[in-house]
Amino acid sequence: MSDFSQFSIGFDQRDRARLHELWDGVIDSQRWSEGDLTAAFEAAWSELHSIGSVAFSGWTGAALAALEFAGVRGETVLCPSNTFMATPNAAISAGANVVFVDCNREDLCMSFDDFEAKVAEHKPKAAMLVHIGGHIAFDVERIAALCKEQGIFLIEDCAHAHGATWNGKRPGSWGDAGVYSFYATKTISTGEGGMLVSSNEELLEFARHFRNYGKPDYANFGLNFRLSEFTAAIGLVQTERLEEIVAWKQEIARTVLDPAHPNRLKMPEGMGSGYYKYIVFDEVDRSTGKVYDEPCHRIMGIDVELPNTDWVATNHWCVPLYYQPNTD
Repeated sequence: MSDFSQFSIGFDQRDRARLHELWDGVIDSQRWSEGDLTAAFEAAWSELHSIGSVAFSGWTGAALAALEFAGVRGETVLCPSNTFMATPNAAISAGANVVFVDCNREDLCMSFDDFEAKVAEHKPKAAMLVHIGGHIAFDVERIAALCKEQGIFLIEDCAHAHGATWNGKRPGSWGDAGVYSFYATKTISTGEGGMLVSSNEELLEFARHFRNYGKPDYANFGLNFRLSEFTAAIGLVQTERLEEIVAWKQEIARTVLDPAHPNRLKMPEGMGSGYYKYIVFDEVDRSTGKVYDEPCHRIMGIDVELPNTDWVATNHWCVPLYYQPNTD
C-alpha cells in the first residue's frame, strides 16, 4: 500500500502527458483566456454535480459574485466562526455586516439551533454555510429550509467538500449558490481557481459578467476573476479523476483509519465524505494540526459567546490522508 500519510497534491502522474497536450493546444490556439477549455471544465463540473457552473480564478471571486447578486451591501450576513477567514472577509468586502454563528461539536459545521436564534435576532439578508473537512454540514437541510422560509439567500462554502454526497445530493445544491475552491491543497487542485454552482440561471449569467468586469454591456458591476485556459486544462483533467480520488480516500478511511480511531467524526446514514480532512477527537502522535485552531471571532477580537466553536478549536485533530495513486 502506498504511504497515504505522506503529503501529496492530488494529481495523478498518469495524466501528465494529456495535460501537456492540452497546454500545447492552448499555445497553438493563441487564446489563453475565455476559451474552450474553460467551457469544458465548467461542463465537466456541471455534469458531475448536476448543476450549473461558472469558473473563476479563485474561491473569492465566486463568493463575491454570489454576495453581490444577493445584495448584501449594508445588510447582515450570518457566518460560522469555525471557518477560514476568507468566508467572513468575503462578506465584509461585499459591504455586509457579519454576525457569527456557533457550530456543532459533532460535525464542526454551523449549528441549526444557534442559526435559528440568530435569524430571529438579526434578520439577515444572506447566510454562508461552510462544509468543514470534506463532509456535508449535518444541519444543511434544516438550515436550507429555514432560509427558504425566511427569504434568506444561502451560499454554501464548498471549499473542502469535493466529492461529498448525502443521499445522492452534492454540496452546493441545497442553497442558492455553492462556491468551490481549487487551491493547491484541495482534493481537486488547479493551484488557484474556483467554481460557482447554482440552479439559478440568472445568477449564473450574472456571475459570467461579474468575473469579466461586467462585460459586454457593463450593466452589472464586475472585476477580473477570469480563469486562464492553462488552469482550466488542469481542472478538466482533475475533475475526471474526482470520483476515483474520493473512492480511494474512502477505502483507506474505512479499512485502515476507522478501526484505529473510534473517537472520530462519524457520518450520518447516507453521507459520503470527500475526506479533505480525517478528523478525530483524540490527540494523535502524528497530526496535520487542526482544520482551524483559532476561530474567526477570536482572530477578529469580537466578543460573542460561541462555546462549541471554542471547544472544537482545542479538541480535534487531523490524521494525515493524502491521495497516492498506484502508478505501476
